[in-house]
Amino acid sequence: MGAIIAPMARFDETYKEMLATIMKRGVREVNKRTGHEVRAVPGLHFSHDIERHGFPILSLRKIPVKMFVAEQIWFISGARKPADFLRDYTKIWDAFTNPADTVTVAYGYRWRKHFGRDQLGHLVKHLQEDKTSRHGVIVTWDPSSDGLGGTTRKNVPCPYSFTVNIIGDRLHLHNIVRSNDMVLGFPADVAGFALLQTILAQKLGVKPGIYSHSISNAHVYDNQYSAVKEMIKRPTKHKPVHLTLPRKTYDRAEKKDKKLVEAIAGSFASQYQPHEAIKGLAIVL
Repeated sequence: MGAIIAPMARFDETYKEMLATIMKRGVREVNKRTGHEVRAVPGLHFSHDIERHGFPILSLRKIPVKMFVAEQIWFISGARKPADFLRDYTKIWDAFTNPADTVTVAYGYRWRKHFGRDQLGHLVKHLQEDKTSRHGVIVTWDPSSDGLGGTTRKNVPCPYSFTVNIIGDRLHLHNIVRSNDMVLGFPADVAGFALLQTILAQKLGVKPGIYSHSISNAHVYDNQYSAVKEMIKRPTKHKPVHLTLPRKTYDRAEKKDKKLVEAIAGSFASQYQPHEAIKGLAIVL
């Protein structure tokens, strides 16, 4: 009889399986844009039941909680300048600003303003009126300007669309990702969008359900190989993390309430006890 995997460890185990797949089966090639070797696989997917197995926050290495919490609040607000709230918590988007200190492809701005329609606002209103709807699609990708840009560095969305469905009084979110750095980008994307899912569920008066994540190109860079081997070796014994949101989180996020970051991060603080951070990891741009 196999060992029983603790609910929280399920995401860690899923992550280790994905990393092992990439290291064993991934195609090794030099990426022309970055100059780095990668090991990559197409069409990688996983699903995780938040209600049943806990919030999918990685414990195999320490993830900066306030970073993804503040980032998601910034997205919900529709802002696109890091100086507007976000930079107080992380400088991760500073590398993608233009000379006006604006992130042209800021996800939240794309969700709320860029296409001349408040997609996120309409999503909430629509599902309040019809929880059975299958029309809950949010698009970040702008085909008039994104992609097809050759090998020069382009600031284009990685998670480029997501779908929200309410089935069985649970809100499910399916995130579609064109490209994922599995060591640095993937854990932050999963935690951030699972947080968005949880916030939307609260707003709509239902429970968070299954978070799904589909990647067209899942890869590990050559300067991350040793980190991957270390994480695969680490045990998965973390207990489940159950996120408790403050009241009216969605509404407060729209107003960029700084107390909200502390409140949400505080819910994680007493439960999240990850392995030590892995030093020397750097984003490949």
